[in-house]
Amino acid sequence: MNSPYFTEEHEIFRDTVRQFVKKEILPYASQWEEQGHLPRSLWEKMGQAGLLGIPFPEECGGAGADIFYSIVLLEELAGSLLAGLTAAVSVHMFIAPVHLLKFGSKALKQAYLPDIIAGKKIGALAVTEPNAGSDVASIQTRAIRHNDVYRVTGAKTFITNGVHGDFITTAVKTDPEAGSDGITLLLIDRNLKGVSARPLQKIGWHCSDTAEITFDDVEVPEENRIGEENLGFYYLMDAFQMERLVAAVLAVAGAQKTLDLAIEYMNQRHVFGRPLTRFQALRHRMADLATEIAAARQLTYATAWLLHQQQPAIQECSMAKLFATEVAKKVADECLQVFGGYGYMEEYPIARIYRDARVGTIAGGTSEIMREIISRILIDREDFAGGQEKLHHSQQATETPQSARELLMTLPKRYRPEKDPDYQTVIHFQLKGKDGGKFSVIIENQQCRVQEGWVGEARCVVETKSDTYVKIETGRMNPQMAFALRKIKISNVPELMKFTQMFRRLKKK
Repeated sequence: MNSPYFTEEHEIFRDTVRQFVKKEILPYASQWEEQGHLPRSLWEKMGQAGLLGIPFPEECGGAGADIFYSIVLLEELAGSLLAGLTAAVSVHMFIAPVHLLKFGSKALKQAYLPDIIAGKKIGALAVTEPNAGSDVASIQTRAIRHNDVYRVTGAKTFITNGVHGDFITTAVKTDPEAGSDGITLLLIDRNLKGVSARPLQKIGWHCSDTAEITFDDVEVPEENRIGEENLGFYYLMDAFQMERLVAAVLAVAGAQKTLDLAIEYMNQRHVFGRPLTRFQALRHRMADLATEIAAARQLTYATAWLLHQQQPAIQECSMAKLFATEVAKKVADECLQVFGGYGYMEEYPIARIYRDARVGTIAGGTSEIMREIISRILIDREDFAGGQEKLHHSQQATETPQSARELLMTLPKRYRPEKDPDYQTVIHFQLKGKDGGKFSVIIENQQCRVQEGWVGEARCVVETKSDTYVKIETGRMNPQMAFALRKIKISNVPELMKFTQMFRRLKKK
């Protein structure tokens, strides 16, 4: 069947992965489930086969392949019905190293990426904490900088590859007073003194090791910082969409394989002298499930296409993750019912599928969080919280200007050249609505000036509504939330973060 997404080359690659799964994974699935982790030899075999380098550019030693090659790989791995394996591999390939690839220094990339692609170093991402799940801004793990070393103290939990991984991309607080603006990413070697991991026992995903990790005054060299200090929140936000797409791909592929397994059993199992496939209630149940899987698949593929086109897809990725994982959970439940009592026996794969599917609606952002993201995008924020916002601000008197134009004109007075005497930039603003227009903010020779119109070559372009800019400047809207909800477009996030650090915040009475 012709596909708008997959070419003949994709299908040739699919056959290659399928043969690898058949030879190197399926014969050992039960053994790995029992031992609770994947052997090092599997990672190295995947590296030797070139599978771990699919999403990485050629200059890093990867394949430089498009996103649909990654989807093929994930679908075929999910066909093994070993969800713990797909969880471990997807974290290693698409989650733990993505920040390093995009924002890490050249030296840090050279030190880690070749071994990541070869399967010699296994990666983990540590964001979630015992008292901070989806609320990234509330993490408590601290990193205090002394000269060229960060001293890290804190704990992370539910960390995939946390026990047997070799490095941990870790979110830490470097500015405790700055909320999400004070988060930094550090790449921490697992063997550093003060790093310890406690394995966690899970309902499913048995062959994927999951850990609670403790950092006890761990000394991390400055060169292991990923990107700029205090920009970690933005780096995490940038990667969330791919993480959610990966979850959707795995859910859809796993659900399809589960349905196939159930139909195969229904053909073999006879009741009252005829196979289960001849009972209308079961036939129609399978038809409904197949329809929902097909819908989830097309939503997922369309979302992947948006990312392939480098288009923002926050809403679509959240929808795909929500719908696909909920469908996978439903398919696992209803297909187990088809097996009857045998479905509850460990010797049947459907039992493992059932317990593995359950965490899909939790890991990588719960279904409730996905719904909240979608609803915030769909619903105008003014209508959603306008009453509370007006009440809050009627109780506060400020000495700040209230129009977007006036606020921009305060920047020269708030400029702090001592923060970086050598910093020079040009930022273009396009503010839509009342008191809006095009503006240029120019910093050179330790001076800041604001001009109407776009002047010079901009290092960053900021586009938003005038009232959104006013809310951000006056503290009525969180800038990270505005960015996540696409209320503000930023062409160069790191540059804008550097720029904003050069100014004093507005004073309030």
